[in-house]
Amino acid sequence: MAYPTGIGVVDGMIGFPIRNRDRVYARLRRAAKDRESKEEFAFPAEYMFKEVPDPAAEEEDPIAVTFAEMDRFNVETGLFGMSPDALEGQRRDPKRVALTLEADPNDVMGSIRKVKAAQAEHDVKAVTFFPAGCLPQVPVDDPKAYALYAACVDLDLAVVVNAGIAGPRFPSDCQHVMRFDRVCYDFPELRIVMRHGAEPWEELAVKLMLKWPGLHYMTSGFAPKYYPRAVIDYANTRGAEKVMYAGYYPMGLSLERIFTELPHVPLRDHVWEPFLRDNARRVFRL
Repeated sequence: MAYPTGIGVVDGMIGFPIRNRDRVYARLRRAAKDRESKEEFAFPAEYMFKEVPDPAAEEEDPIAVTFAEMDRFNVETGLFGMSPDALEGQRRDPKRVALTLEADPNDVMGSIRKVKAAQAEHDVKAVTFFPAGCLPQVPVDDPKAYALYAACVDLDLAVVVNAGIAGPRFPSDCQHVMRFDRVCYDFPELRIVMRHGAEPWEELAVKLMLKWPGLHYMTSGFAPKYYPRAVIDYANTRGAEKVMYAGYYPMGLSLERIFTELPHVPLRDHVWEPFLRDNARRVFRL
């Protein structure tokens, strides 16, 4: 159960310090109805986090800041949402920056064209999808999402989908974990990764991962001391190849906090390497 040293970690959700949070989160603020989310929070799920990393100062190079943090904690590769900073980061160090593309299935053909272009031009490794954050919301098993899944199967891309109660104060039924059951049935070739906890349906998430070979889980959005117990127990038994590490830097967690707490996660010895590196390499074709 000892935390291993010397493993080059793959972080399934990482980014660069944000200079202008208002611009980045403007769309999600518009969707919120409560005053705190619209006017006070640094980001829409701030109520869930303590010590949110500060935005980048004007004189800082956000790419250099993140690269330094990755070096500090032996993060070899990160999956970054495609942005101007991410494209520049990949230009500086292609092995360190793998790209993902956030898609909104409401624009059915537009989203598919964007995915095809992003893979052809930038070698994106996955498509990400936030059902509760789409305007209007798109359930996990919605026909519009099915079109996106079909494109991902054709392009051999993994898809990463929020599961469970949404962090922002939005309705969350569209992310109910049971919705993944039908998707996995209809798309047996799809590699699909649940992100952001799957709570309070984490035990159901484990049942579905046992059932469906293509369904996986990443730990994004959770400090390690709050990883769901059912998921840790599953990783330690039959799910060593299904659960992978992902952080949430700089959106809500620092790498320092994450990697200070990680050694205390009760994973068995044989689980650490798949969890920290190998599962992500396989699922995302890194």
